[in-house]
Parts: sequence; structure tokens; C-alpha cells
Amino acid sequence: MNRGPFIFIGVLIIVSLSWAVTLVKPIQEGGNLSPIGKGADRVPTLVEGLALRGREVYQEQGCVNCHTQQTIAVTGTDIERGWGDRQSMPLDYIDQSPVFTGYNRVGPDLANVGTRRTEAGWHYLHFYNPEITSPGSNMPPFAFLFEKRKIVGEASNRALDLPEGFRVEEGYEIVPSADADALVAYMLALSQAYEIEEAPTPEKLAYK
Repeated sequence: MNRGPFIFIGVLIIVSLSWAVTLVKPIQEGGNLSPIGKGADRVPTLVEGLALRGREVYQEQGCVNCHTQQTIAVTGTDIERGWGDRQSMPLDYIDQSPVFTGYNRVGPDLANVGTRRTEAGWHYLHFYNPEITSPGSNMPPFAFLFEKRKIVGEASNRALDLPEGFRVEEGYEIVPSADADALVAYMLALSQAYEIEEAPTPEKLAYK
């Protein structure tokens, strides 16, 4: 008896079921998600205005190649590092297109960077030269997002307050470009610091 057709049909059924469970079902579930609440209570929080332009700069500069935007709770490492309080969920991304969950972590996860780094000045200095804020960082400087210009009259109130060792020559200043402003606004807007009841946390995942 030739069992080949039966084996082929069996394998085909297993592959089809696996495909449906691992791909189709999550896509269908994610596509049916809707925001919860309105206004300031809306979940997820909307990225708007200048931050929305900053999202485009983030994409243009390829930041997604080195940073993720997804907190993982299974191992607890992300939580221990202070990158978030819970695991990221599909609901966190329903407003995003494209979604920047990322796949490489050359740098830290940014899902909640707007919550743990709340000072715009820190982000400006970090983009201008990461060595200022994070000595030893492997992140390249984004100094091209800033303008070095000669001070004519009074210095700009938007000029970077550079520390000793990073200051430019007397009579010049470093001023953020519009793209730098937008990128910093985007960093400050990145936050998943709202509650999603079904989101895993280390406490929920702990063996009891």
C-alpha cells in the first residue's frame, strides 16, 4: 500500500494549522484592537504634532536598526534595567505604521525612553555627542542635526549648554536644527507607561 499521499496530506494539515495559529490568528486579533478611553486617558497614548515629524526623522536616520521599542517581561531583564514596568502588547502599536518594534539591541530599548529620560536637554546633548551623557557609548554622534554658527549679537537661547571639554571655540554656538527638535520631541513622547490589564509582568509570570 502506498502511504505517500496520506503522509503528504498529514504534513500539509500540520503545516496549515501551525501557520494559522502562529500567523493568521495574531494578525486577526491585532487588527481588531481599538484604543481604550479618550483624551488624556486614551490607551495607547497618541504621538502627535512635532513628535510625529520626529518619528519620520527616527526612521530616516535608521535608529530602528540599533534600538527596539518593545519591553519583554518573560526574562525580567528589561524590567530590571528600568526599560518598562510591563511587557509591550499589540495594543501599544495600533496607531503605528510602520511599527518600530525593532530587532537589534545595539542600544537600549526605547519603548519608555520618554518616561525614564524626561529632560529635553539630556536628549539634545546625547544626539549631538553621546560621549557627553553616556561616556563609552557606541552610538555615533548626530552632530549634523545641529548648526555650528557664529554668535552675532546675543547668543541664542536655544544653543546647547555644552560641558567643559566639548565646548566650541569662543564666539560660536551649537543650535539644534528643526529635525533635532522633532527627534527630541519624539523621544519624549515614547512611553508605554499606562496600564493594560492583560499585559504580563514579572509578578504575573512568577511561578507560585
